[in-house]
Amino acid sequence: MHRLLYYTHEKWQKKCPKCGGNSVIRKGIKNGSQLWLCKDCNRYFSGRRWPSDVDVVSVYSSGRPTVSDLAVRFKVSVSTIKRRLKTMGIGKISLQAHEAVVLMDTTYWGRNFGVVILMDASDSRVLWFKFIGSKERLDDYREGLAHLEKSGLSVKAVVSDGFTGLKGILSGTPYQLCQFHQLQRVRQLLTSNPKLPASVELKIIASALTTSDKELFRAMLESWHNRWKDFLKEKTIADNGKSFYTHRRTRSAYYSLKMHLDALFTYQDFPGGSVPNTNNALEALNSVIKTKLRNHRGISIRRRMVLLANLLRQYKPDKQRTNQ
Repeated sequence: MHRLLYYTHEKWQKKCPKCGGNSVIRKGIKNGSQLWLCKDCNRYFSGRRWPSDVDVVSVYSSGRPTVSDLAVRFKVSVSTIKRRLKTMGIGKISLQAHEAVVLMDTTYWGRNFGVVILMDASDSRVLWFKFIGSKERLDDYREGLAHLEKSGLSVKAVVSDGFTGLKGILSGTPYQLCQFHQLQRVRQLLTSNPKLPASVELKIIASALTTSDKELFRAMLESWHNRWKDFLKEKTIADNGKSFYTHRRTRSAYYSLKMHLDALFTYQDFPGGSVPNTNNALEALNSVIKTKLRNHRGISIRRRMVLLANLLRQYKPDKQRTNQ
């Protein structure tokens, strides 16, 4: 009987976190937590269970909790939470070797902060990300692709918004230009309600982009150009004697569609829908990110990076929709 009691006592005996000794006694209450004293090393310590960095940043990334809310939840001071968030690392995403269609895009908040994201088109999971303090560069995308290759991931195709020079660094990898971004560009040039007959017709042709195949769309563009080629060549002479094309915006819209024609229909070379014709899944993630940052206005750049890094590592579209 005495041995059992002794064993039970030893099993649940408080141990010193510094020396591991069992000679520990209670020494009052501090900040609502039991204070202990180790007789072996004379060290005071609290019996409180400190929250892990993973716990803190996971709660911070979900919903709209403030730093004060985190302090109340984990029963620590606000300064402790701030210190934890400030010292947390950004972390990386672990990848498994597989074949993937990669969606690429960059989203910005102001001029001095943005994030480059590479996403798997099949399940909308983030494969790689990088925070940048200026405009996106080809080297950023090149770095991301190199990381995927190093991790054993094979890139089946790339879908992007048409960043200048991107197709040239893909080394023969099939490239799909996002049709949504192309339509945005046409709408920007022609406006939503064009007045010129040529612009009206071209806008109607552009609106058929997502429902046409490459040969049909090419035929519609060529037919339009044959009707309006003289119109596109019209020039205006300025007061200084220099001339310029009168209908520059209509010309730009036409040549944008013509120049990108092949890249706009790459997805049709992959039956079964394995390659999407837009990067809308990535745009949905960008929307989630911007909503999250609106909930935490005014936070520092460092804390913003910690918040977004955790969100990108754990992003699951189905779960994310239920939490909005």
